[in-house]
Amino acid sequence: MKISKRDALTWFTFFAEYMPDGGLSPKQQEIVYATLAQIERAEDARIDRLKAEIPGLKSLAGRTLYVGPDERFPKGCRSCLFGTGLGAIRKTNRCNLRCPFCYDFGAMDDQPPVGDGYWEIGGTRYRTDDVELLMSVGKKPTGVSYVYLEPFVEIEEYYPMIRALHEAGVYQHMYTNGTLANERNLAALGEAGLNELRFNLGASGCADGVIENIARAKRVIPMVGIETPMTPELHARFLEKKDAILATGLDFINFAELHLNPNNIGNYMGENMVCHRMGYISPVWSRELTLDMMGLADREDWGVVVHDCSNHTKFSRDMNLRAREGGWFGASAYACEFDPIPFEAFLPVLEDDSFPFIEEEALPEGYGAGEWG
Repeated sequence: MKISKRDALTWFTFFAEYMPDGGLSPKQQEIVYATLAQIERAEDARIDRLKAEIPGLKSLAGRTLYVGPDERFPKGCRSCLFGTGLGAIRKTNRCNLRCPFCYDFGAMDDQPPVGDGYWEIGGTRYRTDDVELLMSVGKKPTGVSYVYLEPFVEIEEYYPMIRALHEAGVYQHMYTNGTLANERNLAALGEAGLNELRFNLGASGCADGVIENIARAKRVIPMVGIETPMTPELHARFLEKKDAILATGLDFINFAELHLNPNNIGNYMGENMVCHRMGYISPVWSRELTLDMMGLADREDWGVVVHDCSNHTKFSRDMNLRAREGGWFGASAYACEFDPIPFEAFLPVLEDDSFPFIEEEALPEGYGAGEWG
């Protein structure tokens, strides 16, 4: 069903006003799915045009896109896309910043603690001295990552765990906003055996101090890069600071497609939204701005990897992980973070005349406005 924008707008306006909590009939669900598919097809066409303008664009087995030297593609991403997945290790339930794109926006003070002296690995609590037992029982992962808010608020707690996993031969990467980093704690991370450090440069608005910390990190940690959601604000600030950022000697830049959940979507209401494969919902400008930046990096030959960490990349990641876990054919944990679909979030793109659908057709009998199925 290639629903027209006019019919889609009529129905989504109705759903947003009268049925915001869902409860749709099967025919009405078809209307919703057809509308999301039409938006996705139109956005895919826009993305294809942008990709065609990047001669040096590379694909990693169809799972993600990047430009730049192959040897600088982050090993943590290879582990995520081809190995045992993200391998998240959770410790800190706090952060020193409040970013509008954060998945925990507005709920930062409600994040449950992992527990004093404990680490959450694979949904189970461990202490550092359990690593030897864990490695003797479980299959060694291709990599692990320290996620869940800001590790540098208690970075001293991390050194023993990093050292233990380093001695076990596990590749480790960490995410940080970089504002609390300094020469001392960065050197300690390198000495403990951290392989890769990723700075969320958008969290600080490309602050000069964080850019300086990227350079400091590169002197003591083997792989250093940026991973940050792409927003219009980041795009503008990055271009202002581009020369200083590239001068740090970093290896890679992962521009993530900003995907939204019930916590942060309110900060982006009014933007044109797209839903990828019935899963993550994002503003259309996020990936478009990433490809614009990748095109610039290709033309100017930045000498670093610039990676399109898109919703398609996450889709591929979850397929890989479930297959490695022995899941059935087609199994994946990739899913939408909203139940029901936030109909009002798609009204702007349906009202935008500059975002046409590629092909439209009349609704079948029984699907028109005022007809109930």
